[in-house]
Amino acid sequence: MIFIAAVEFSLVHDIAICIMAAFALAVAAQWLKQPLIIAYLAAGFIVGPIGFGWIRDDHSIETIGELGLMFLLFMIGLEIDLKKVLQSGKLILLTSLVQIVGCFFIGLAAFKLAGFKMSDGHLDAIYLGFALTFSSTVIIVKILYDKRELDTVPGRITLGVLVLQDVAAILVLALQKDLADPGLAALGKSLFNVVALLAVAFTASRYILPSLFRSVARLPELVLVGALAWCFLVAGLASTLNLSREMGALVAGVAISTFPYTLDVAARVNTLRDFFVTLFFVALGMQIPAPSQEIFQWACVLAGLVFVSRLITVLPVLHFLKMGHRGSLLPMLNLSQVSEFSLVMVALGVGLGQVTELTFGIIIYAFVITAILSSYAITQSGALLPIGARLLRAVGVRDLDQSNGNEPGGSEHGHASAEIYMLGFSWTASSLLEEMTRNHAELLPRLTVVDFNPLVARELKRRNIRIIYGDITKRDTLQHAGVGGAKVIVCTLSNTVLKGANNLRLLRDLRAINPGARIVMHAELISDIATLYAAGADYVSAPRLIEAERLSDVIRAACEDRLAERRAELDGRIANRNEVIP
Repeated sequence: MIFIAAVEFSLVHDIAICIMAAFALAVAAQWLKQPLIIAYLAAGFIVGPIGFGWIRDDHSIETIGELGLMFLLFMIGLEIDLKKVLQSGKLILLTSLVQIVGCFFIGLAAFKLAGFKMSDGHLDAIYLGFALTFSSTVIIVKILYDKRELDTVPGRITLGVLVLQDVAAILVLALQKDLADPGLAALGKSLFNVVALLAVAFTASRYILPSLFRSVARLPELVLVGALAWCFLVAGLASTLNLSREMGALVAGVAISTFPYTLDVAARVNTLRDFFVTLFFVALGMQIPAPSQEIFQWACVLAGLVFVSRLITVLPVLHFLKMGHRGSLLPMLNLSQVSEFSLVMVALGVGLGQVTELTFGIIIYAFVITAILSSYAITQSGALLPIGARLLRAVGVRDLDQSNGNEPGGSEHGHASAEIYMLGFSWTASSLLEEMTRNHAELLPRLTVVDFNPLVARELKRRNIRIIYGDITKRDTLQHAGVGGAKVIVCTLSNTVLKGANNLRLLRDLRAINPGARIVMHAELISDIATLYAAGADYVSAPRLIEAERLSDVIRAACEDRLAERRAELDGRIANRNEVIP
């Protein structure tokens, strides 16, 4: 009893130290706007054997950390939408294929030539190639979400590549145990086991789990328990098939990712995941070797190769697919860091005896370096983009607005003015164009759109709508587009969409360029309306007021049992619409 009590006290003591250290450093990281994962790794380093040595039993923390890793991969699996993967267009599929294969072989070749082993059971060059291949979902999604850029074209390309990277990571996890002895028989057996695991998991998710989850759907705690039971069941099956439990957890998440209960499961597992994942990264931090000149130098080399490999594999493909400078540079920048998945793989590789302590240290320190640098780079992408665009033009890489000079009314140095200008093209502009097409088609030949979305530009050209490619927040773009000769100028973008500017600043630029135009601007806040009028707007659109008026009518109709009538009216309005942005 005394021994059990001592063990329990030791475990509670170690967990308490880990959590307190992680919290303290996470608060500091939040103030410094750094990724929380770095804080957790630093906490492990500080309380571990290299630091103050406060942890009495690191094996217990590693066991809890392994649970965190399983929960992390289970959650990643829940967020992988196979339907979206299968529906990925040529652009994302081609970009992902070139990036994944290209980066892996760049890393493999570079570190093999540098003398890192790839034989006799030591696979350092291969693991460094993996580290070069995958990008950090946690860092990218968090920053793009905060910047409200997840639903932009570069954001969607970035997310598409991340999803396909996760799919590739599943294959790596499946074959990881046999990497040291990649014979045909061993690989064949592993692939057979992977197929068996996928077959069992997806068959159960198709024919058994839906009815089971449906029967407990009204009891949220049972939905959570059922999801966790499923996670551990598939993880156990993977272990039985000589595959990693971590891969089993990932497959378990993917198998139920299309369930209607997925969001509820993810919300409930998040709390458990955050606790155990924190301990996983703290435990990982305890294993970080003491910094040395050799480790730091190679970590800087790996960090530099991450950027160079994205430059070689991502930017040329997107430029070839006519995404322009912006659509090519931003995804390249977004993907330029080492992934937390690489930490997972190298941690498993250490356990399998396939990776040396030097390689383990290189990958972890490179993760820290690229996480810090890429966080700042993505956050300041608006300032870095013009620099990158100038460098591309300097080496002869043309942007979409430089691709030809035979656009209607266009030349290499500027564009002839149109009568009506639509600045920026998003959802409201798409619906406005549809209304003009239906009710005022005579205005379309007098309309010019200015926007930097290459997909929108392609579709508008197909519809014979004059489009000038460019960033409307730049005064040079407005002058080059011929806005100075416009009669009517309309901007339907909100301040949150106008990166690096706002409607007031844009209005002032427009008034300086064209004092006599009739200018229609957009306002999110009621207080902005008077400010925009004072700055020279002729009309300010406040969509919130229009929507509120409509919704008040809908509420009244609902109280009078006329909601079906209003719905039929709406269905009639949206029937047969052919918008540029559906």
